[in-house]
Order: sequence, then C-alpha cells, then structure tokens
Amino acid sequence: MAGIDAVDRKIVALLQENARRSFHDIGAQVALSAPAVKRRVDRLEAAGVITGYRAAVDPERFGWHSHAFVEVFCEGRMSGAEILAAVRRHPEVVGAYTVAGEASAILHVRAEDTKHLEEALERIRDVKGVLRTQTQVVLSTLLERPLAQAG
Repeated sequence: MAGIDAVDRKIVALLQENARRSFHDIGAQVALSAPAVKRRVDRLEAAGVITGYRAAVDPERFGWHSHAFVEVFCEGRMSGAEILAAVRRHPEVVGAYTVAGEASAILHVRAEDTKHLEEALERIRDVKGVLRTQTQVVLSTLLERPLAQAG
C-alpha cells in the first residue's frame, strides 16, 4: 500500500507487540494524539494492512514443545487447493506454503513431543497424492520477527 510511512510501521509494530495497547499509549510513543492514532489504525484496517487481532500463544507453554518444517512431495500436479484440503484437517499443521523447487509444498508442523510429531508425519504421508516427505526438526528458534519490524 502506498503511503505507509515510518509512523504507520511503528504503530503496526506496537500493535503486533501488544494488540490491546491503548491508542493513548501508542500515541505517546509515536508523538501523535490518541484520535490521530485511531484514524491511522482505521485507515490501515480499511486498506487491509491490518487484517485482524489475535491472542499470541507461546506454543511451548501450550504444550507443543516440538516443531518441524516438512517438505511434501506430491504425485503429478497436485494443486495448492488440493494440498490445502489434504493438510488442513491435521491440527499439527500450523502453516502450509506452496514452493518452487522439487517439493510441492512446505508445512510448518507443531507437536507435543517427537512421538506426536512422528504420528502427525505418518498421517500426512498417508494422504492420497503425497509420495514422500522430508523433515527438518527445529532445535531452537533463533529469530521470529513481525513484518512491521523487518522493514
């Protein structure tokens, strides 16, 4: 979206940090009044830059201690919609992406432990059209950055 300035980016970053932050608090950090912050947030929402507000959950505190990135290799030309339909029913799949390269898709899979991860991978491999998977288990997270802070 044209017209996103440094103040908009800071407002979005602050909301990503804590979506329950008041407009007054945000305004104090970006040198704007609360009504001016509200107008900017309304504009960012209307433009589709801000798409919603969610409760951020620490997966480990929620009982999901393991995660992996899984390359999925499919037979023929399985479409993105078909891949989505195949993996959507698995609650362990928290992200699914079509990719260029040998794999058809990459999945982000979370699980309680390695046994649960193995069971989830077996169920994913049982999906019609999935030929094989290749899994990279995450040992530690070095960086996860909200988009507004990346710019």
